[in-house]
Amino acid sequence: MAKQRNKFNVDEQLEQSFNIKQLGRALVYIKRHSKSLTIGFILCCVSILLDLLTPIFTEQIVDNAIPSRNISLALIIGFLYLADIVTMLIVDRGHALIFNRVSQTMITEIRHDMFVHLQKLPFDYFDSRPHGKILTRVVNYVNSVASFLSNGIISTLLQVVKLVAILFFMFRMHARLTLVVLIGVPLFAALMVVLKTPQRRAYQKLSNKGSNLNAYLQESISGIKVTQAFNREEINYGIFEELCEDYRKAWMRAIKISRTIESSVIFLSVVFVAIIYYAVAAKWFGEISVGVMLAFVGYANRFWGPIQSLGNLYNQLITNMAYLERIFEFLDEPISIDDKENAYPLPEIAGKVEFDHVQFHYEEGTPVLTDMHFTAEAGESIALVGPTGCGKSTVISLLARFYDIKGGQILIDGNPIGDVTLASLRSQMGMMLQESFLFTGTIMENIRYGRLDATDEEVIAAAKAVHADDFISKFPDGYETEVRERGSSLSAGQRQLVSFARTLLADPRILILDEATSAMDSQTEQLVQEGLNALLKGRTSFIIAHRLSTIKNCRILYLKDGVVAESGTHNELLAKKGLYYDLYTAQIG
Repeated sequence: MAKQRNKFNVDEQLEQSFNIKQLGRALVYIKRHSKSLTIGFILCCVSILLDLLTPIFTEQIVDNAIPSRNISLALIIGFLYLADIVTMLIVDRGHALIFNRVSQTMITEIRHDMFVHLQKLPFDYFDSRPHGKILTRVVNYVNSVASFLSNGIISTLLQVVKLVAILFFMFRMHARLTLVVLIGVPLFAALMVVLKTPQRRAYQKLSNKGSNLNAYLQESISGIKVTQAFNREEINYGIFEELCEDYRKAWMRAIKISRTIESSVIFLSVVFVAIIYYAVAAKWFGEISVGVMLAFVGYANRFWGPIQSLGNLYNQLITNMAYLERIFEFLDEPISIDDKENAYPLPEIAGKVEFDHVQFHYEEGTPVLTDMHFTAEAGESIALVGPTGCGKSTVISLLARFYDIKGGQILIDGNPIGDVTLASLRSQMGMMLQESFLFTGTIMENIRYGRLDATDEEVIAAAKAVHADDFISKFPDGYETEVRERGSSLSAGQRQLVSFARTLLADPRILILDEATSAMDSQTEQLVQEGLNALLKGRTSFIIAHRLSTIKNCRILYLKDGVVAESGTHNELLAKKGLYYDLYTAQIG
């Protein structure tokens, strides 16, 4: 349990320190919507102007209309006040719609860029990171950042404009009272400087704890069957509770700093309004009418509004810079498996595959393949066998270029696979991996995933070839039967048959089957084998199977210590009475 706790309590480390250039990179998304944001900005400026007119109406009512009992003037001012408020509400609704539309569009654009990049990242990126932390970046962080980019930056400019406009009205109304209010600004600025670094660190820690929590939650959902089977609920609850407590503490730390800024603004606002009342009562600056005093207090309260908003926006800036660091850290992750600059499309192949002294390791100093050397002729079926960890799955992963080799080369029809485009390479391969993964959707859609332009008739033909049609046709909705997430509504054998049909539909020149029949019973496996025999004719195939009875018609490569230790047909290897003989006799008892 301690080991698991340590795993999920490890915070993400920023691989680069914050740089203002990151904000510049984010502004690229803003530039795409500059026209809409400009219109929204203008509407906001109009709203600010309308709002700043209201204290003037108050002044005119108190100092002119009421003392002179001028009903007509009071009605006119009242009507103008009402018209001002209604117009301001309409304008506010307009700019709110614009900013929300831009925000949602930017969310889509950033997520699109991240998802495109996500699908190009090599397998080792996903092998080394909890998937929940990746999801946090693509969903939670993008929501916050996009909202800040569309609203926060524009709001900052607007608050500055509003502040300048308020100061203009205040100085115009009473310059010396305005100077009294401005005494509080240096105090607030000093507080912001003091809290800047602790605030940024607090929000970075908060995002780390949230990421840890999501990562554990995602893994717990994926492994819920194992959890219940081994009665691990109480232990897992303890881990989850600890992660929740870490998040709560981080949140409280961050919110205390934020609220300190907000409370300081409110305190300064109250203090200086009190000073204004006292200054007027004590006649520090001579006689000041009640209307002017009320109007000035209205402006003074509005003055601290932008100050407080700028403080809140600063909080958002600090938070979203931490998120931006992680988003751009993700987008800057190198795509190590990609087309070379001069990569060319792989021509239509016959299917000859050569492993020319290939070397590979997942981790430095731990070799998996040391000198893998063999040739598979076009149309030949190759079976890979050997002890666990000998490199069987690695061989087919390298052939599909899910990883890049560390030495030697792999050739298909004489073309080094590193020199051709990935799309042209993988489009001529069909692969059924050890885990039969199905997507949410219908059975028809899952099979068609192998070739999107396939007709319904071709999909059904592929299913019949592997005898998947036998069970699919028994469902009330047939091929339109909905498959739940990860294919949980189907048995393991049924999922493999659907996956097998999907692979066959692709009509590949090279066929890769990794434990393709591991979840099938003997009768089903025999039916599939009949379909396979016809399909494999004329195609190069690589088969990994622990049931040695399924590979008797293949040329068998026995892998050990990163090399081909034995090669030959089933009968030839049995006659040698070597490694394969020991494996076969042990399996049949």
